[in-house]
Amino acid sequence: MFSGIVQEIGVINRLEKKADLLTLWVKFSQAHQCRIGDSVAINGICLTVVEVDEQQACFEAVAETLQKTNLAYLSDKDYVNIELSLRYGDFIGGHMVQGHVDGVGEIRFIELQGDALLVGINADKNILCYLVNKGFVAIDGMSITVIDVFDQYFTVTFIPHTQKSTIVQHYQVGMKVNLEADPIGKHIHTYMEKYRYVSEN
Repeated sequence: MFSGIVQEIGVINRLEKKADLLTLWVKFSQAHQCRIGDSVAINGICLTVVEVDEQQACFEAVAETLQKTNLAYLSDKDYVNIELSLRYGDFIGGHMVQGHVDGVGEIRFIELQGDALLVGINADKNILCYLVNKGFVAIDGMSITVIDVFDQYFTVTFIPHTQKSTIVQHYQVGMKVNLEADPIGKHIHTYMEKYRYVSEN
C-alpha cells in the first residue's frame, strides 16, 4: 500500500525484455533501504524488489503489468517516480494507493496557469466512470485531485512543488501515464452496479 506522495525521482539504468517478462534496474537514493521481496511503487506500479545493491534495485514485470501500464513505453535513462511502501503507523499525506494500475492515459494538453500546470488526460471510459470532481486519482503514482471529468478525458492541476519533485517536469503532450482510481470509489461503484443489476432482474 502507498500514499501517492512521491519520495524521489529515480532513473532507469537498464531494461531487459525476454518474452513476456521485463526486467528493469532503477537507480534511486533509497535503494539501500530496500530488501528482496519489498514492494516499491515505480510510476505508481507496485513492483517487487528481486535484487538490490547500494545504488539500485531490480524489478520484474510480467505480461499483465506490461499490458496495463506504461512500462512498455519506457527506455534506458528515463526518469520514474519512486515511493517505498507504507509501514504500519506511517503518516498518510495523500490517499490510499494500491499500486494496481487501472490503465494507461495519454496527456491531451498542458496549459500554464500562473506557476501551475493545467493538464488534460485522455482515459478509457472504464477508468473515467470511477472519477469524480474533487476526488482522487493516482497519476504515475502521484496522489492528485481531479478538477473536471469529461466524456473522453479529465483535468488536474500540478502545483510548482509537484512539478519540481516528480517526473511532471518531463511531461509532454502525447506521453502515456499510469492511472489508478481511488480504490474506495471503485468498490462503491462496483457494489452499486451489482445492486442495480439485482434490482432490475
